[in-house]
Order: sequence, then structure tokens, then C-alpha cells
Amino acid sequence: MASSAKDIKMSELRDTITALRKTIATQTATIEALKSLIEANAAKEAEHLEREKVLQEQIDYLTKKLFGTSSEKRSKDIPGQLSLFDDPYIFNEAEAEVAAAPPMEEVVVREHKRKKKATLDEKLKGLPVEEILIELPEEEQVCDNCGNRLERIGKEFVRRELQYIPAKVKVIEYYTATYVCPVCKTGEDSERAFLKKASAPGPLMKHTIASPSSVAWTMYQKYANAVPLCRQEKDWSQYGIELSRATLANWIIECSNRYFRPLYEYYHRCLLKREFVMADETRIQVLNEPGRRPQTDSFVWLYRTGEDGLPAMILYTYTPTRAGRNAAEFLTGYQGYLMTDGYQGYNKVPGVKKCACWAHIRRYFVDAIPKGHEYDYSEPAVQGVQFCDKLFAIERRMKEKQYSYDKIKAVRLKEERPILDAFWSWLDRQRPILNSGMHKAVRYVQNRRAFAETYLEDGRCSFSNNLSENAIRPFTVGRKNWLFSNSVDGAEASCIVYTMVEMAKTYHLNIFGYLEFLLKNRPSSDMTDDELEKFAPWNANLALQ
Repeated sequence: MASSAKDIKMSELRDTITALRKTIATQTATIEALKSLIEANAAKEAEHLEREKVLQEQIDYLTKKLFGTSSEKRSKDIPGQLSLFDDPYIFNEAEAEVAAAPPMEEVVVREHKRKKKATLDEKLKGLPVEEILIELPEEEQVCDNCGNRLERIGKEFVRRELQYIPAKVKVIEYYTATYVCPVCKTGEDSERAFLKKASAPGPLMKHTIASPSSVAWTMYQKYANAVPLCRQEKDWSQYGIELSRATLANWIIECSNRYFRPLYEYYHRCLLKREFVMADETRIQVLNEPGRRPQTDSFVWLYRTGEDGLPAMILYTYTPTRAGRNAAEFLTGYQGYLMTDGYQGYNKVPGVKKCACWAHIRRYFVDAIPKGHEYDYSEPAVQGVQFCDKLFAIERRMKEKQYSYDKIKAVRLKEERPILDAFWSWLDRQRPILNSGMHKAVRYVQNRRAFAETYLEDGRCSFSNNLSENAIRPFTVGRKNWLFSNSVDGAEASCIVYTMVEMAKTYHLNIFGYLEFLLKNRPSSDMTDDELEKFAPWNANLALQ
């Protein structure tokens, strides 16, 4: 009986243990599930925070672009503020080697001196002067003492005034004179009298009233002053002549194709013979483009020579798309260095040594700096800007001191190479948040790493593509006013005329005078390169009329 009770007790204990084991297993599974859930929520929260940080960064970036200053300059004169290159805690071993190296030549920037203000005589130099002598009325030219007639003995300067003379429009009619022999016309054979007629110069455009001055003025207003043809149409009516915008557009298209294109193609041939070329591109809207919607973007490309000390050339060209084959086609036969921004379409240009623009590299780091952390050197983006600024300071010093190209190359290898090595080592260690501004900056630089040091090969290589951006800016400013081109012919004509205008500006010529000079002398495709060279703005013998 006792044994039976003991067995029952043991059986109950076994059942209890089994139940407890099941409870423990269930609780363990629940705990593990809760741990997994907590970890998943933590991961989601971290991802959400990163996403929120990226979105806030985008909001700050867009706010800065919309309301902030567009300048990328940063003030360095902050009391107590250190530089990245003075902070030993930021360097790793690679940068420490640079810091421990023998001190480089101190970067000395010459003191900025304000340009001397021009005097009034200097401002008025070269302007025609008309003197107005104010005399006494006839009845007052008598002596108050004796009544005798007064004699003028001199004059006294009173003041100067600047007078504006409005433009005037006049019609010029050409006639050819006819001559006859006075002897033959009175002789026996008077019916066969000798006649001779003067030959008239050919018109600028047949069956139109266009003249070199009127067409040059229309081009000057649109492409130098950014005055669209619709406003010029109203302006001409103020002068007393009704000229529609379609007429003005036809003048530009016809004259640019007939007289400017041969010179443009000569510039193109000269450009391809050079060793250093820079390029950039921007959008243009063409309304009537075959097979395309009016809202579709077309593109204008800017090609210019580099900083090699030879005559500068600036050319614009139009293409329907931004495909890299357009650049390859324009630069067919070119063998040299090509400086561009980060657009990878230029990689399709064969046979060139690609150079990356350090101004664009710096710009990506500037855009990646969090709001309010512009001078926080613990921020990776600020550190990236500091590396770029160090390189720019050396480049600026060499330009100010006007180093020779050989010395520029030597200084770059000696002073900039260690900074570049430290920069790449620093860049490889960056692990930014995905899709953040810093991530975009790191990815942008890494993708162009192969081209970022090409400029070290030759002292004539440019460090940035700023010259191209400055050259294409007049087009973008003009585009804000005239908005679009109506046809492909109009877009191509605009590129050709912009080329002539910017070439004149580069060589400090009177833009209207240069355009009128070309239309009067009319370069043609029958001319040789030696003949076309006489019309180039760098020609010392060029005499604008």
C-alpha cells in the first residue's frame, strides 16, 4: 500500500517536471521571439533614423539652394578655429607621415589691394568732346563805365555733362552711275555709243533691307545683352521701322550660316590641333525639332582651349541629345588632355587623357556638410573640403607668382602629391550613410579617381573646369530671357553667333564692331585658313571699322 502511494507520488512529480519543462520551453521560445522582435525593431528604428537624417539633409540642401548664397567660399578668419592640417588627432598614419615630412614652402598670398578708382578724366578718355561757349547777350557786351564794346579775352571751365545720343535709323539707297563717251554719242555711229555702268557691291542678303550694321546690332542685342527678339521688335518700332521677330531671326540664321560658319569651322580646326581642351554642356529647349516633343531637352556644348598660353578659342555647338557620341564626334581627331566635369559621356571620346575637375569634387563635399557644422572639423565632409582647399591654395599661389609650366609641374609633384596620397587614404576609410550627401561625395570622387591626378603630368593642365563654366555662363544667362529656340536652324545659328561674341569678349574687342566687321568683309568657305586667320580676333593686324 505504501509502495503504491510512493509510486503515485513519483508519477505526479514526473508529470509536474514534464509540465515545467514544457512551460520553460514555451517561455524560452517566447523570449527568443521577443528578442528577435526587439532586434528587428531596433534595426528598423536605426534605419528609420538614418532615413530621417538623409531626408533632413536633403531638406537642408534644397533650402540652401533655394534661399542661401550660391558662393562656395568659406571664411577662414575665425578666432580660435583650427585647421584640419593643424589637428594631430584627425591624421592617421598616412597623414602623419605628411605632417612629419620637412616643412613645405609657406603659402604666401599677396596682400589684396583695392583697385585704384578711376578719375573722371580717365573715364571720359576717348569720348568725343564738344565745347559749348556761353557768351553774354549782345546787348550786355558793353562797358558799364564808358559804354564801349567789350572784347572777349578768355574762357572759364564750369562743368562737364555726359550727353546720350539716341540711335537713329536711316535708309540708304544704292544707285549705279552710267557713263557714255561724249564723242561716240555725237558721231555718225551715235546709235552704237559706248556705255559703261558702275558695278554695285553685292547685298548682304538678297531681297531684304538687311545691312551689316542692322544685323550686327540685332545679334549684339540678343547674344551680348540678352535682349530677346520680341523686345527688339518693339525697339525697332520706336525707331520708326516695323521689323517682325521672324524677320530678325531669318537675318541671324542666314548671315551666321553664310558668313560666320566658315570662320567657325576654321576655329574648330584650330581647336583640334591644340593639346589642352576643356568642355561643358547645358540644356536648351527647341520647340520645332523633328520627331521630338517641344518639352524635350536638347543641349548646347561648350569647348574651349586650356591654360597653355596660346590664343584662346571658345566654341559652342548644338546637339539634340546629351549622348557622349556627340562630344566624340565634335572632337574627332583630337589627341590631348580633356578637362571636364563629372559627366561620364566624355569617356566616349577616344584618344584623350581625361582630367577631372577638382572644383566639382570640392562642391560635392561642400553640399554634404550638415547644416550648422560648416566649421566642425570632426565632420568628414568638412575634412574633405579642407583637403581640397589645401590644393587650391597651392594652385592659387603658383598662379599669383606666375610660375613657369615646368616649375608648376615640379611644385605639384613635391607639395600636392603628399596631400593627394593622404586624401585617398582618408577617403578609403570613409563609411558614410547610404544615399547621404557624404555617400554621394565619396562615390563621386571614387568613380573619378583615375582622372583626378592626370593634371600632375603637365604644368599646362588645368586644375579645375572653372574656365569652361565661366564661358558657358553667358549662354545660360541669355537663356533666361529668350527662353527657347524656335527651330534647329535657330539653335545652331545661336551657337555660331555666341562663338563670335565670346571670342570678341575674350580679346577685349568691341563686340558690335567685330560683328559688323565680319559682315562687311564676309568670310567665305572659298577662303584658305591663312585668309580666314586675318579675321581672327587674336590677329594683331585686325582693324575694326
